[in-house]
Amino acid sequence: MGETRANGPRASVDAMLEFVWAAEVSVVTDAMAATGLTRSTAIDALSELVEIGLVRELPNARSAGEYSKGRPSRRFELREDAAVIVGMDAGRAHLSTTVADLRGVELASERVELRSAQDTQEGRRAAIVAALDSALSAAGSSRERVLAVCVGVPAPVNEDGVSPRREGGFWQRMNPGLQDLLAEWAPIVRITNDASLAAVAEGSVGMANGLRNYVVLLAGDRFGAGVVVDGHVLRGHHGGVGEMRVFDHVRGVNSVEGIGLRLAEWAREDLAAGIVPRASALAGLSGAAVSGRTVLQLARAGDVWAQGLRERAAMLLARIVVVFSNLYDPSRIIVAGAVAEDLDEVLHAARAHFPVDWELPIPELGRSRLGADAVVTGAVSAAREAARRGVLHLGEAGLLRLGMAREGPVSLS
Repeated sequence: MGETRANGPRASVDAMLEFVWAAEVSVVTDAMAATGLTRSTAIDALSELVEIGLVRELPNARSAGEYSKGRPSRRFELREDAAVIVGMDAGRAHLSTTVADLRGVELASERVELRSAQDTQEGRRAAIVAALDSALSAAGSSRERVLAVCVGVPAPVNEDGVSPRREGGFWQRMNPGLQDLLAEWAPIVRITNDASLAAVAEGSVGMANGLRNYVVLLAGDRFGAGVVVDGHVLRGHHGGVGEMRVFDHVRGVNSVEGIGLRLAEWAREDLAAGIVPRASALAGLSGAAVSGRTVLQLARAGDVWAQGLRERAAMLLARIVVVFSNLYDPSRIIVAGAVAEDLDEVLHAARAHFPVDWELPIPELGRSRLGADAVVTGAVSAAREAARRGVLHLGEAGLLRLGMAREGPVSLS
């Protein structure tokens, strides 16, 4: 009954799940039209998804008051409460966690700041597990109800969820064996670079919706990029696509430090050198009190010295845009992260520094509207997609663990 896949679900069941996953309430005729299945095969596939526990059958059109004449249609919908999914932005200094149902609707969201004592592999592992458990509890759920979890980390990550070794161990601290740690209880685990997840978010609900070629630039304390080419998020052998150490060697950029951190450093250097004029509000601040956001807010308020620093940031950003234009030929570059909320004037000024005779058209430059939630939003979206692709491969034991299958035979192949 339908095509089979080696060690996997029947193609008809897989196709039906993909349809129901994206639909609201659906009827068999709609499912047939979307999947190309015959009526009997479509009904069998839907019935199997009901038996598994992923789909519920609703009262037919006559019972729902929508039937006029002819045979009433059978109606189905995804059981959004069959399990939960979890997305996490595991930043260097914070953990943002969202628990959602199978439709991606948020059930609970929490953010915690990390202490310096937790900046070790063991400390970070413990903090991540505690944050996950806390968010699940806030959602009225538990580990046993988790179908998929996706965590974004500030490090390159390969397809196995592993980060390469780096001198100083920073990448290992950011991703301290999270794939194996979470796989002990979550059936589907994805560990991914944070900028790549920001790109997923922008493509699904943000400034890149409908685009197939774009770059999302995280521009806070450090630069990172999520790169989408021909509709695919690029990863690379070690997960290094979008790592920006190359900018250490680009004149006028010279570092992977992000715009927020760079603005603060420039201001502190000027204060330490005693060259900030007394008329500037910066002159009344101590170096420790200066942040990138402070500089941008003062520039917006008309502070001339802060405006000069903002112009330096614009020139830096323009150089980065030109490099990405040449490397990936995107249609749009989107600046994201918490600092992006204050960067409208920087983006406007950067456009004035674009070359007019560049070989390729310079991409559009835009600002994310997702703010500090870009990564965790992408993590939820990626977890939901991983759940859809992976749930039918869990087998009967995995489905029973989640409470999504009745005891007894369940045919998945």
